[in-house]
Amino acid sequence: MSETHGQAQLARLRPFEAAARYESFTRAAEELGLTQTAVSRQISQLEAELGVSLFERRNRAVFLTEEGRRLGAVVAEALASIDAEIAAITGTGAPGTVILRCQLCEAFYWLMPRLSRFHARNPDIQLQLVSALEPLTQAREPFDVALQTTGRAAGSARLLFTASDEIFPVCAPSLLANDPGPLPPDKIREFPLLSHRVLPQDWFDWPDWFAASGMSRPQDLRVIAFDSYPLVLQAAIAGQGIALGWKRTVEGLIDEGKLRPACTETIRRPGEISVFRGPRRTPSAAVDRLIAWLRTELE
Repeated sequence: MSETHGQAQLARLRPFEAAARYESFTRAAEELGLTQTAVSRQISQLEAELGVSLFERRNRAVFLTEEGRRLGAVVAEALASIDAEIAAITGTGAPGTVILRCQLCEAFYWLMPRLSRFHARNPDIQLQLVSALEPLTQAREPFDVALQTTGRAAGSARLLFTASDEIFPVCAPSLLANDPGPLPPDKIREFPLLSHRVLPQDWFDWPDWFAASGMSRPQDLRVIAFDSYPLVLQAAIAGQGIALGWKRTVEGLIDEGKLRPACTETIRRPGEISVFRGPRRTPSAAVDRLIAWLRTELE
């Protein structure tokens, strides 16, 4: 490879890394101050030089291929190492801080009650928690570790491990005051169903629950939709209907008497939660201890 050719290939890695992180040429162009056409051209040239497709183009959207995902993870870590070293040399970095990105609902209902245990065992680690509603591809800042529902867009973030969870209908005790025991599954349709609707629908919702329970979806459902899962839970606590509850998220609310299982049907999902390594190059020992702690908590 000639020096000029190698330099050109390296110059194309920054647009590729941004496009892989977002799984979007448009958002990569916005971040880098380029046109979408320029980003697309740079990536096409990189693909031609490597002899592999890094993205699959479908219906004006792009999705990483397996080769693209692997290269994206390597390039993200390499660029983050360069940025971290520059920050250290110039004194502009914030060494020692580990950034954990977590979906808002899990951050509030699952993670926060447990964080005191992490701090007690790791008093020397400064942990910064970033909560979010958006999938990893829409993360605005780099992170060290991220936790989100499996199946949501993750871009080039490297999957570390998955954990199981259980999904079952929940509601306020007052909603079923006349029914001391959980309802049979076919009775759920008689109540308003609280739904977390997102685009794309990368979140388990009532159609998935009916299908997993072996029932066809009723045509006369009363569905109340919300754009965030925390709002769904608050509506359930207020007695507005029945919501789908993820056990790890709602078990504290059940223990407090704010919610109760509404139904006998439970859907077990062995890989429902995914934990990812992000592009930041924080000292690995601190990040490794956070990852080990998450593995233990998610067992």
